[in-house]
Amino acid sequence: MYLKINPKKITSAELALIVKSLLRGEVIVYPTDTIYGIGCLATNTKAIQKIKAIKKRDPNKPLLILVSSLYMAKKYCFISKKQELILKELWSGHRPTSIILKHRNLLSKELIPKQEGIAVRLPKSDFLRKMIRTAGTPIVSTSFNISGEAVWNQVALLADKKLSKSDPDLVIDGGELNNKASKIIDLTSDTIKIIRN
Repeated sequence: MYLKINPKKITSAELALIVKSLLRGEVIVYPTDTIYGIGCLATNTKAIQKIKAIKKRDPNKPLLILVSSLYMAKKYCFISKKQELILKELWSGHRPTSIILKHRNLLSKELIPKQEGIAVRLPKSDFLRKMIRTAGTPIVSTSFNISGEAVWNQVALLADKKLSKSDPDLVIDGGELNNKASKIIDLTSDTIKIIRN
């Protein structure tokens, strides 16, 4: 299914349709605050496996999640008082920033095979925060592309494509995006490590 939206003026009907798709365990392509992403509920192992198959991604490579609030991040990750202060500062800044934190093992193990840390981002987009808050669960976010190939900044070409079972279930077109990938910082130890600037 293909859905054209204005992310800055998302309607309640559009939001309900998107969240219903996620709750059904479907895989969606959607505009993030960086580039077009492909995702699903972070608790749905089967949907995560489908994402890895679509991207032809190394199954052992971890995936990032988006949360709707710091409160949601604390529910799924261990966050100290010091880390909370750092998160508030970084997530209030202009640049979208993903933070690697130690997780509580409450999400699908397909996200983070053999790793104690998971990358988490609080998106700048009101649309994304509403979507995640309404779904009630973090959302998987990884670039919409075959691993190693160019990322997508628009999806209008998919408007007339008949989607098969091996494709995403829902493509959400939010127009052309001209952003770059998020900054990544590792906070799993006492030392702050910049993974991607």
